[in-house]
Amino acid sequence: MNRIIPEYIVIEGPIGVGKTSLARRLAETFNCDLMLEASSDNPFLPAFYENPRSAALPAQLHFLFQRAKQMETLRQKDLFKSAHIADFLPEKDRLFARVTLNDNEYELYRQVYERVFTDMPVPNLVIYLQAPADVLLNRIRERGIEYEKHIQADYLKRVADAYVEFFYHYDLSPLLIVNTAELDLVNGSRSFDMLVDYMGRLPAGRHYLNPKEL
Repeated sequence: MNRIIPEYIVIEGPIGVGKTSLARRLAETFNCDLMLEASSDNPFLPAFYENPRSAALPAQLHFLFQRAKQMETLRQKDLFKSAHIADFLPEKDRLFARVTLNDNEYELYRQVYERVFTDMPVPNLVIYLQAPADVLLNRIRERGIEYEKHIQADYLKRVADAYVEFFYHYDLSPLLIVNTAELDLVNGSRSFDMLVDYMGRLPAGRHYLNPKEL
């Protein structure tokens, strides 16, 4: 596929929306460097999904330090030698922290966040994937990860709503919003090709991938 894509692309969206699968497909298609958030490496995540109040703060702090290391690695690379694709935007960590932590925990988290995340690389494009909570829950159930079986629909709804609010105010990068409820970006060819076409010609601002154009 002889097409040019932005140097640093981030795929974002709530759990179950398909961001990691899309990031992998784009990286394989264009032979890009791939950076994943590696949720399975977080030892506090199973306990969090089973009982959120018991492990919310350590789970968030683990992700915080993990992503800080990844951003440091990215800063040391030459973004102009090879395109980079990630399935997370570090700024969205505060979104999850606000959803999962109480006020005192969040204040502690915020102070750590502001010390850890400084001078972060800004993506050339952010692709925000959306889907209704019931679609997300079905996809999570289908992939059958053991510790995710405790995820509830109300939690997914709160996370999805927080994403909507976050990206309503996001203006650091060109933003492409895609509702994946009607599109198969992972296995489908027409929808994937349409996405790639959009990616190569987006100016600054907010844009939408319209499935009716397929």
